[in-house]
Amino acid sequence: MQTCRNNNQKNATMTRSDLVELLAERFPRLTQKDADAAARALLQAMSDALEQGQRIEIRGFGSFGVTRRNPRLGRNPRTGQSVAIPERRVPHFKPGKALRDAVDASRS
Repeated sequence: MQTCRNNNQKNATMTRSDLVELLAERFPRLTQKDADAAARALLQAMSDALEQGQRIEIRGFGSFGVTRRNPRLGRNPRTGQSVAIPERRVPHFKPGKALRDAVDASRS
């Protein structure tokens, strides 16, 4: 099974187009265009849910959520001047146990 274009490299990255190719290979009835539409629709639905502050849970894979970062005082590294950093909401992924175990097992 091909997982990404740069499979033999140490820091290989799977892109959306790699995912589309993989979907089209696994499901021969899906055209490349349909696989691309499915991948885009899935990623857009996930993005929309996170924008609305919803939590996404995919059993065996993990959960996506939005974490709130409190406002704080930071420093400009060049000048040392204090800078107010406003509150932020950032996406957060927590892998499920099955995914953690699979990744750990593939390390050997």
